[in-house]
Parts: sequence; C-alpha cells; structure tokens
Amino acid sequence: MGFSQSDIRRNECMLTGKFGGKGYDWWWHSFTGRNRDTGEEKSFFIEFFLCNPDRGEKEPVLGQLPENKEKGRKPSYLMVKAGAWGEDGAQLHRFFGWEELNLKGKAPFALAAEDCYLSETATRGRVSVSRAEAEAHPEYMCQAGKMSWKLKIEKKIAFNVGYGAGKLFRELKAFEMYWHAEGMKTAYSGIVNWNGEIYDVCPENCWGYADKNWGSNFTTPWVWLSSNNMVSRLTGKKLNNSVFDIGGGKPKVFGIPLERKLLGAFYYEGKEYEFNFSKFWTLPKTRFRCIETRDSIVWQVKQESHRAVMLTEVRCKKKDMLLVNYEAPDGSKRHNRLWNGGTGTGRIRLYKKEGIYHTLIDDISVRNIGCEFGEFE
Repeated sequence: MGFSQSDIRRNECMLTGKFGGKGYDWWWHSFTGRNRDTGEEKSFFIEFFLCNPDRGEKEPVLGQLPENKEKGRKPSYLMVKAGAWGEDGAQLHRFFGWEELNLKGKAPFALAAEDCYLSETATRGRVSVSRAEAEAHPEYMCQAGKMSWKLKIEKKIAFNVGYGAGKLFRELKAFEMYWHAEGMKTAYSGIVNWNGEIYDVCPENCWGYADKNWGSNFTTPWVWLSSNNMVSRLTGKKLNNSVFDIGGGKPKVFGIPLERKLLGAFYYEGKEYEFNFSKFWTLPKTRFRCIETRDSIVWQVKQESHRAVMLTEVRCKKKDMLLVNYEAPDGSKRHNRLWNGGTGTGRIRLYKKEGIYHTLIDDISVRNIGCEFGEFE
C-alpha cells in the first residue's frame, strides 16, 4: 500500500488520555491567492490549534500571561491562527475558551467557535488584532492585522506517513509529535480579505496544502518543505500531477530521542517515491542541513531508499517569512526562532537506483514552497 492512501480518521481530534491535559492538536492550511484588483500573488495560511481540553475553562487560558505562569496555570484554548507571508506579512491569533467550542472530534471532524469554522471540506472565519492590542498583550504571541476568509477544501493527494500514527502507537501516545498530511496537494476555492484587499483563491493555481500535527511537545530541529508548483527543467513541462512533502527533525518515542530524521514523499506524475525511516526494509537514509544566512534560510536534503534518491535544495528570503509562535501544553515557549514561509523556491533532482548506478528521472524547478525551520537548545 502506497503513502497516498487517504485516512480521515487520522484527522480526528487526538486529545484523549494523557494528551487531554498535556497535548495539542492542530489542522494547518496554506495556499496562494491573487489580488482581485492588481493580480498580485500572495500566500496565506490558516490554522486551528487546540490545547489541553482537560484544563479548559470558560475563557481561554493563555500560558504566556505572567499571572498564569506565577500560578502554574497551563494553556487551554482554541487558537485560530491566520495570516500571510511577504513583506507585509503577519500572523494573527484569536483565542476561544473550550466552553465556546463546538467540536465533532470523530471522522469526519468539524469544529466551530462563533464565526470560525473548519471541516474536511470547508473553512471560514475572521481574525482581527489592532496594533494597540498586539503591543499591550504579548501573551497573544502575534502581530496586528485583519483577515477573513471563506473557502472550499478538496484534498487531492495524501501523505500517510504510517509511523507512530497506527492505532497502537496512537493509543499509547508513544511519540512526542505526530504528523499526517491528508492533503499534501489540496485544491482551495473561495476568497480571502487581507487588510481590506480581496484575494481570489482558485483550484488551478492555489498550490494548496493541508496537514495536521498533534502531541505533547514540539520537535527540534523542526523542518518542513512542500509544494506542488513544479516544472521539469528537462522538458519544460508543467508537472500537474506531482507534489513533494518533507517533514520531521528529531522525533522522540517514549521520551527517547532518535537521531536526526526526516520523513519524505514525492508523488511524481502518479508514481510514488517514499523516504520513511520507519519502513526499515526500504533501506532509508537521510542527510540534511538548514542554514541561516544574512537574508535567507536554506534547506539541503538528501533522501535515499532502495529504489530512489531525491536531492532537494530550497531557499526562502527572510523578508518574506515569519517567526511563528506556539506555546507547548506545559506552558513553555522554547521555539523563539521558528522561521516559516510560503514563497520558497528550489530544485529537486530525482534519481532511480539501479544497483550502484543512478539514473536521472527528472530535474525540477519548484516555486511556492511551504517551508519551516527552527531549533532550540
């Protein structure tokens, strides 16, 4: 069975058992729209982030608020994170207490709080933070701006990573951080209002992505790369049925850190190439490094299996990225330089392995890459 198998059960709310009082669960969406008046391209993101339902109260409990730190109160809320990348980019946060949340946790999941809504097939909402609010409330962990949206969601290709997300490992809560990309290629349609400007989002050029993470803490290093906007450098052909996705860092299982590892998948014109450390019979190998220069973040990744090699290099300008903010369920905020972008550019070289020889399958230029890197001591 290949990695592109859809499984919406892995998009269920996972905050049960010990994750109920020490856990997070989020659904992430990113895509590109075009300004209705100017045609300008802009990339956006929307995330619904749940934290510690067993600690829930009527009002959201913000873990970075000094008085909550003093009293040992752990964070508990729904955080709706929305924003845009680019030189006028920002991340905007809106918080709800658990009593304000209407959640259908089982597949197909759905959640709503006031005018914010998310399901497998649609999302709508509004986040507005004034400059005065952002400056007066550092515990909001965000900037100022306004964004509203109404979108249909059609998830086209999945990356079902398999590791640790099986029923047994989910029940044991064995991993510190889990990942499932039900829509590593996703078609969005609808509109976004970004600070008063209207952007149209169309399935054929939104370069959309949708995944989820859940667990008790965040990995370090934290790496993510994905895009479906690809052109072959060999033929000049647009690769309309292709997408790649790379994620991970340093997973922990039962509290024991593994070596630096990434999970990777390339769905290339209908053919699957997977690089998954948990599938040891495929002889996976990964080497990667992330470099912060004066003006850019650079990712260099080499992934290998018994049948293929994938070389990926991505670059994103810092001026178009954000330092995104999250607090862990225990109230700590360890990631303070978590670079996140949606306008990365790069190159992928994919090879077929034939004994000791490597045959080039394709050499590909990639744009609109979702990208992330952060590390703490």
